[in-house]
Amino acid sequence: MSRTGQQRAVAAPVTTGAAAAQRRARLPLRLAAAVARRALMLVILLAVVFAAVELLPGDAASASSERGDSAADVEARRHLLGLDRPVWERFADWMTALPTGDLGTSARGQKVTDLLADPLPNTLVLGGTAFVLTVIASLALGCWAATRPGRLTDRFIGHTSTAAFAIPEFVVSVALLLVLSLWTGWLPAVTLTGADGSPASWTMLVMPVLALVIPQTGWNTRIVRGALADQARTPHVEAAHLDGLPLAQVVIRHALPGAVPAIATGIATSTGMLLGGAVVVETLFNYPGIGAVLASAVSSRDTPLIAGVVACAGAAISLVLLAADLLRARILGARS
Repeated sequence: MSRTGQQRAVAAPVTTGAAAAQRRARLPLRLAAAVARRALMLVILLAVVFAAVELLPGDAASASSERGDSAADVEARRHLLGLDRPVWERFADWMTALPTGDLGTSARGQKVTDLLADPLPNTLVLGGTAFVLTVIASLALGCWAATRPGRLTDRFIGHTSTAAFAIPEFVVSVALLLVLSLWTGWLPAVTLTGADGSPASWTMLVMPVLALVIPQTGWNTRIVRGALADQARTPHVEAAHLDGLPLAQVVIRHALPGAVPAIATGIATSTGMLLGGAVVVETLFNYPGIGAVLASAVSSRDTPLIAGVVACAGAAISLVLLAADLLRARILGARS
């Protein structure tokens, strides 16, 4: 080996090691920046919630007034609830208490954390189960379609996925109620709660979960299929094809790892749609989640309760998005 070649051979590992060390050193900064970005988005969202409730006709004092209450009584209640203060001042006080876990007091005088103690875990179970099943089904269908590009199976999965995503959750819910409950009697039409406030049987979770999984599986299957199609045009995947490897092995072992960043981002963005759809699904199936709490809070103009629900849902969504950001940064950083 020439002297120049020896120098390059020695310098290459040093350079690679230095680059890896720099990437590891930047990781905490990336993590802090991602957390700060998601926290800022959540603060902006909560500010919009306060402003939106303020623009609605009426307020919590008038919505909770009893028949026969005079204007003076309503005004006194408005002062008691602090509604005569500027909205920005109320928002600042609420945000100041938020880091301590205090979500404020509802218009009925109850702690928001107490009102959400039972329904929030139920919603997280519903949304979490639907999320896991969506990921599994989307990966399976997307990879299956990718192993048969352009064939009948690929076209059928593509068209079916588009149709499934186009159907709203409440339409899917009604169809499931007709088929699985009213016509066949296989599953209960409504959710009954046990002594702890959770569904009395796991069978009562089946239809609400399916109502969320079906549309989101359609959306994410398209994302998986598109990401795999992009990877199919990369040099290393084309080289695997030329080596004569089975198509399923090429998709799973060579294309899928490169598609993970795009798939993770797409699936993470569906978390908000899952939780948003859960509000509608919970109402249709009488599921004991935050859907009923949120509907009641909006009708009564209960700003602290609405903000508490949004803060909890937004925190869950932000955590999933943050995890997707970190996964994407780690994979792409390892390749750079």
